[in-house]
This record gives sequence, structure tokens and C-alpha cells, in this order.
Amino acid sequence: MSDANLPILTNAKDANARAAAWLEQRDGGNWSDEDQAALDAWLAEASAHRAAYWRLKAAWSHAARLAALQNPAHDTAPASAARRALPLIGIAAGLAMALGLGITVTNYATAPRDRFYSTAVGGREKISFADGSRIELNTDTVLRARMTTAERTVWLDKGEALFHIRHDAARPFVVMAGEHRVTDLGTEFLVRRDPGHLEVALLEGRARFGAAEPHRKSPSALLLPGDVATATAGTMFITRQSTQELTSQLGWQHGVIVFKYTTLGDAATEFNRYNREKLVIADPKAAKLTIVGTFHTDDVAAFAATAKSLFKLHVENDGDEIVISR
Repeated sequence: MSDANLPILTNAKDANARAAAWLEQRDGGNWSDEDQAALDAWLAEASAHRAAYWRLKAAWSHAARLAALQNPAHDTAPASAARRALPLIGIAAGLAMALGLGITVTNYATAPRDRFYSTAVGGREKISFADGSRIELNTDTVLRARMTTAERTVWLDKGEALFHIRHDAARPFVVMAGEHRVTDLGTEFLVRRDPGHLEVALLEGRARFGAAEPHRKSPSALLLPGDVATATAGTMFITRQSTQELTSQLGWQHGVIVFKYTTLGDAATEFNRYNREKLVIADPKAAKLTIVGTFHTDDVAAFAATAKSLFKLHVENDGDEIVISR
């Protein structure tokens, strides 16, 4: 389902309707990389889009559980994917309409209320909770939080966040990030989630890092200050970093990026997280050159000028790109 086939948003009701359409397509079995890219773009357009999508996704999951209960495992009558999906589509569409019209839905209203937070490209935000815990969101980040008397859970859907957690043994603070979870044991830690890559750096205290689902057999570890856990598809390893190295990773709190013998290619990737004007290193050999320095996150031109001066490279402005080559 391409974005072009969906109606142009005019209000919250339309946002709910489009969210329902995305969920219907995603559960229909024909989900492609192009569909995912279109969904990501739509979610990035406005916080209202993200709120509608995640609210409806929670309701959709609840509807799926209800459908499963109504069709026990011993019922062996064949059913097509379309027939199985119809009750869920109807429930989701009804929820979308009810949410758009402001009607209370009993099952949904009694469920835990998640709060949604996000930052734009180049943005930052600080969140404080009643229990004394704080979260700082870096650029282009999406996070959901469920803070109740029974649980403290957040979902880092994309981006990077620094967690300052007030420990409570009766209510562990849990961060869910894709296939993994971080459980606070009295902690300050940084979590960065990129496509196919997750990194958790522990600054203070302790934290348990492992699979999102406890029953899954996958590596887990108790992290101590200075530990950096990196997880990709099917792998997880831990390295150690000095206090200075960890502090450098937090330069974004002050609006700067710190490079220490970083390749121009990696530096460009980092800059591109914070800016809509993108750096392109057009020459593979130039991309391997290393640089040391501290730059403001939004000053792409200063970085390009430094690379030009240090390495005698050619810099050209091309629309919303700055192309660096030999």
C-alpha cells in the first residue's frame, strides 16, 4: 500500500482512519520494505500520526487476543487469512471512528494509558516522571511510556535516549527496544536504537540486558558502569569504555558532536542524524580519512569546511546535500 493511495489528512479522525489502514495492510501478509519506509515517513510527519498509530495498535492487539479466545485451538475448520482478519478490521475501524469522534470505548479506556513522546530531526526533549525518573530524548526519537502503580515500562521505537532512573525494587523500570529489554537496577544508562543495531551504555549503577521475551533463549548480561552492550540480529557483545569516552557520547546534551579519530564516512552518518541538509562523502578513499574535533550538531557547513581545509577536498552544495569528494 503506497502512501499515495491513502487520503490526505485533515483532522484527528483521518489520522485514526489512516492508522487503521496501515495496520490492516501490515497484518495482511503483503508488507514490503517500501511499505515500511512509507509508514516511517508518515509517522515522522507529525506526533498526531504517531499517537493515532500506537493507540490503535494497542487496541488492535487487544482485538487479536479476543479473536484468539473466540476461536480455540481445537477448532480445526479451515479459514482464510482474509476471513480471520475481518473481525479485527471491523473492531479496529470501529475503534478508529470512536477515537475520532471522542466516544469512550470501555475495553480501551480501562487499559493502561501510554504516553507518547517524540523529537524532530535535530530536536531534544527532557521528560520527568512523578517517581523522580527522567529521560532525555536525542534527535529523531520516538518513545512510549506506561507509568502506573503496577509497572514502569517504556518502548524506544527509534532514536536515542538517556535514562536517569529512580530505583524501585517493587516496580522495576524496563526499557523495551525491538527484540531486547533493559531492566534498571538503580541506573543511569544510554540506549540508541538504529535499524538493525542496538547499543546500551551504562554510566552508573547496574542494569540487566537481555531478550524482550523472557522465554527466548538468547544472551543476557548484567551491565556495570563503563559496559557497552551492542546487539544486532542474532549477536550480542560487550565492550568497555572510559568515562571520557562515555561523556563524549553525551555531547548531544549540549548540542555538540565529538569525534576522536572518526572516519569522515562515520562522521557524515552522525551529522545526518541531526540535519535535513545531508553530508555525502562521494569518494570511498576520502570516507576513510579520520578526523578529531568537536562540532555543533547543526553546523554541517563548518564540518565540511574543516574537511576541505585539512584534506584538500572538494566541497559542493547540491540542493539539500553537501557533497565532499577529492
